[in-house]
Amino acid sequence: MTTYPTKAKDINRSWHLVDAQSQALGRLASKIAKLLMGKDKTYFVRHLDCGDWVVVTNAAKIKVTGRKASQKTYYRHSGYPGGFKQITLEKQMALDPTKIIRHAVSGMLPKNKLRKRMLTRLRIYADEKHPYEDRFKQNG
Repeated sequence: MTTYPTKAKDINRSWHLVDAQSQALGRLASKIAKLLMGKDKTYFVRHLDCGDWVVVTNAAKIKVTGRKASQKTYYRHSGYPGGFKQITLEKQMALDPTKIIRHAVSGMLPKNKLRKRMLTRLRIYADEKHPYEDRFKQNG
């Protein structure tokens, strides 16, 4: 029995629908990151993007434990003097809940050139509606 290295043409991408309703943010993000990387596939290799497409629905109904809603803070800086901005998870949830999940998943992906390509296959929606219904009817 011989093994051979995985090539880009060997990669098969499937679609996964994830419902974020009443799920803990970190646990959900780690499951999504695993699917985006393709770590559950038998032909997984670190130097290729082996992951699948992931569609997340009900992002606005995600749960966090403890006092994270009021204490967890997201920071960014424009690079200009006085350009430091911060926002709590609670306020970000009211503005755009999809950014919370994208930020959590991004932190769990490898910090290399493949991260951006993996994140392009992540689609997040605040409610139940999404335009990819036909993808999931094909898969069964």
